[in-house]
Amino acid sequence: MACSITQGRKVPSCKSAVGGLKTVYFADFGTLGAAADSGSADPFNASFNGQIDTFASLTGSAPSDTGVLKQFDLKGNSSLETSIISSRESGTTYYESTLNISLTFLEKATQEEIKLIAHGRPHVFVEDYNNNYFVLGLEYGCEVTGGTIVSGTGFADFTGFTLTLLSQERIPPPFVLATEVTNNADTTQISPN
Repeated sequence: MACSITQGRKVPSCKSAVGGLKTVYFADFGTLGAAADSGSADPFNASFNGQIDTFASLTGSAPSDTGVLKQFDLKGNSSLETSIISSRESGTTYYESTLNISLTFLEKATQEEIKLIAHGRPHVFVEDYNNNYFVLGLEYGCEVTGGTIVSGTGFADFTGFTLTLLSQERIPPPFVLATEVTNNADTTQISPN
């Protein structure tokens, strides 16, 4: 990987960005296949353009296919933060992403899926409210490091599930072409009410 800086950056002319996450999609570890940009460069190649356009094994023809993305819609209190961890002494740099999600309403079907997510090491796709898509755990998967099953105390309290997932990767979470995610999302979802 080249270490030469290639360009600068201006202050955005518009203040149109918003925070928060809209949707997460889970895929079983190892089901994505090789990732490539429009120029066929893989994300670990110096000529990678920063956005994954295709995954070799990602297919969405039936809900039972491996690699089909399981969609979880979010509403509030969910966030993604990526830290750059760099050591002058050891000459290493890696990226640690922490994903916090909240799923409102307690019910057994979601609890069963959370058990599977917690025991696995999924790849996680994230959609934010600016219509950006990212993939976490591209190479090594994500680990559930915590979470809660919460009933709340009063009528206005949060009731539902929280999850914290962590990924440590050689590169920051790459952007992903939106249609590569949406075209491969399983349309079958749990209806919690």
